[in-house]
Amino acid sequence: MDKTILVVEDEEILREIIKDYLLSEGYKVLEAATGKEALTIFENRDIHLIILDIMLPELDGWSICRRIRKTSNVPIIMLTARVDEDDTLLGFELGADDYVTKPYSPPVLLARARRLLDSRHREERQSDAIRSSDTLTANGVCIHIPSRTLTVDGENIYLTYTEFQILSYLMQNRGLVVTREQLITKIWGYEYEGDDRTVNTHIRNIRNKLGDKSKMIVTIVRTGYKFE
Repeated sequence: MDKTILVVEDEEILREIIKDYLLSEGYKVLEAATGKEALTIFENRDIHLIILDIMLPELDGWSICRRIRKTSNVPIIMLTARVDEDDTLLGFELGADDYVTKPYSPPVLLARARRLLDSRHREERQSDAIRSSDTLTANGVCIHIPSRTLTVDGENIYLTYTEFQILSYLMQNRGLVVTREQLITKIWGYEYEGDDRTVNTHIRNIRNKLGDKSKMIVTIVRTGYKFE
């Protein structure tokens, strides 16, 4: 598979369990026990996915996610022992792509990692076959699919991996109502553990980044969203 996953977990036993499952599937694995160590590895190695615990010494998972999102849209799965939904939503607001609540089943975590990596690989292959001019445009909002970039009135706007997927899907279905269930199936692709607040949080982040163009994403009460 030639994909490298960075596992950031301060509990050695849990880290070794995760590592063994990933290695058995053919992934390369790098390990970090502290937040600072994780950032050092990320800055010096080619990482395709990060499994990131929230409660870490020196630097917590939220701070790491925030720093990484300034320069990279690498997929991030956050591990949390917290049961407060607000903590999970904070992770999404900072740019996490997925989360798994402790205690968790290693095969479930592996499935989440595989889904994110397969989705990214599939999109990269599709991009290779798309003409470099292929874009989605509407009233100054322009998504360039091969380079996975967004511009608004010519200004480059940074989107996380999940935000880009959501906005692209809405624009591809311009004028049509997209339900929250459709978004969950398209973006996450597995039995959903949270509630609609997760989707709402990502939409709010996208709207904030679109600025004056945010009104183009219309909320359909008790249903979903429509890009107009």
